[in-house]
Amino acid sequence: MPDVHPVPAPPVLRRWLPMLALLMLAAAGYALGLHRYLSLTALAEHRDQLHHWVADRPVLALVVFMVIYVAVVALSLPGASIMSIAGGMLFGWGLSVPATVIAAVCGASIVFAIVKTSLGAAMATRAGPFMQRLARGFAENGFSLLLFLRLTPVFPFWAVNAVAGLSRMPFRTFVSATALGIIPGSIAFALIGAGLDRTIDSELAAYHACVAASGAQSCSLSLDASALISPELLWGFTGLGLVALLPLLLRRWKGKPA
Repeated sequence: MPDVHPVPAPPVLRRWLPMLALLMLAAAGYALGLHRYLSLTALAEHRDQLHHWVADRPVLALVVFMVIYVAVVALSLPGASIMSIAGGMLFGWGLSVPATVIAAVCGASIVFAIVKTSLGAAMATRAGPFMQRLARGFAENGFSLLLFLRLTPVFPFWAVNAVAGLSRMPFRTFVSATALGIIPGSIAFALIGAGLDRTIDSELAAYHACVAASGAQSCSLSLDASALISPELLWGFTGLGLVALLPLLLRRWKGKPA
């Protein structure tokens, strides 16, 4: 009986399968409403259970936290900042910062690699002048540009991952600039999370007082992440981003192409 060998998938199909799988998983996450659990209100409601779980199984809790963080970043779900704050609250900023940086870099690298092997290959053959300039800019000044985008909070994390994947940026440059660029934000969010218990306690006290005075139907417990982030913090990130652009600006001032 002749040997039967499986027919390999066409190269084009193999190239697009990871992208299709990522999009399907992201769509499933949104359809199931997983992003609704990535909020400060949900964190406040389940705070005690989470603290007990971390106290009973600290290693498992940290591993699960990092896996969820990787999934949130890879699927581009809104809530990476909430995860960073939760890490600071549950594990303390000293342990949360390295765990957050590692998980965020892994999730971002997944998006970068998938976009680079699928859309990046397709765009390389059909790129117009803008995409060609973008790819050339990332290839020549990738580290400084990506570091600026990571440090400046006005650029969505998922969008930066995708745009970098469309360029010719080396994987090593992407990982190093991403890791270095998200350290300040990770520290800031972890420190916010480390003091979140006090904020939750005050909000819970106000909520219970409202319930006692007006009834549960007239009161609601809600926490907004924007209330925890000061304008000074955002301006600080912007300043760090401008510092990251100094080598590129200096090169232009000296007359070298950039």
